[in-house]
Amino acid sequence: MPLDPSNYQQLLFDRRDDGVLLITINNPERYNAADEVLHGELARVWRDVSADETTRVAVITGAGKAFSAGGDLGMVERMAGDHDRVSAMLTEMSDLVYNMIDCTKPVVSAINGVAVGAGVVVGLLADIAICAEDARIGDGHVKLGVAAGDHAAIIWPLLAGMARSRYYLLTGEMLTGAEAERIGMVAKALPSDQVLDEALRVAHALGTGSQQAIRLTKRALNSWLRSAGPAFDQSAAYEMLTFMGPDVLEGVAALREKRPPRFPSAQA
Repeated sequence: MPLDPSNYQQLLFDRRDDGVLLITINNPERYNAADEVLHGELARVWRDVSADETTRVAVITGAGKAFSAGGDLGMVERMAGDHDRVSAMLTEMSDLVYNMIDCTKPVVSAINGVAVGAGVVVGLLADIAICAEDARIGDGHVKLGVAAGDHAAIIWPLLAGMARSRYYLLTGEMLTGAEAERIGMVAKALPSDQVLDEALRVAHALGTGSQQAIRLTKRALNSWLRSAGPAFDQSAAYEMLTFMGPDVLEGVAALREKRPPRFPSAQA
């Protein structure tokens, strides 16, 4: 079945002659933050890419200055303490990770700006990540008051090693694209105006190369990620568990008020 762009509200699609499908996260006024609609679309688009016969490789980038500025705070507030929403998100976040891993087509990310939350999931789980040198990348779950779930346990230790993964995931600190390249989080870091062109160049090579060879190589490499699946499943469950506690509400309030959080769990 061909991918139907009309099924998507916040993703734009541009088909190229070389089998490349350019996907643009399109909510630039909000720095492409992921609300319920966008998060759901990012979870299911990879099944459609995999099934689309005219697509041989996908490139994903963000409209405007950001790749994706993470989860929409309104969505976080609606989830906090809501068992049904949290349960649904547990399924959807797992779909996002596993659908990217299982997508038969290679995926190239063009990380043109800030990438956190769902944005960094897509950016780092892509088979090849091209990043702007001045982009800011990070997993800020702990600063929000929830465990680092999403994707971190399945991919960060493989890319950056355990020591750096522990540092960035436990502190929630951000890193630049240049630093991400230095420690192995992304394949390349370039000036921001070169990122999309380079991603499309790489995608062209993949789209015009031996399709079975490329796809089976991807499948074999992603066995490393599948072997880490239990750690991801555990982290995702822990994240959703912490959405049922009080710290997340303080984390949202602190972000809105631009102040350091005073988490209830850290009070004497």
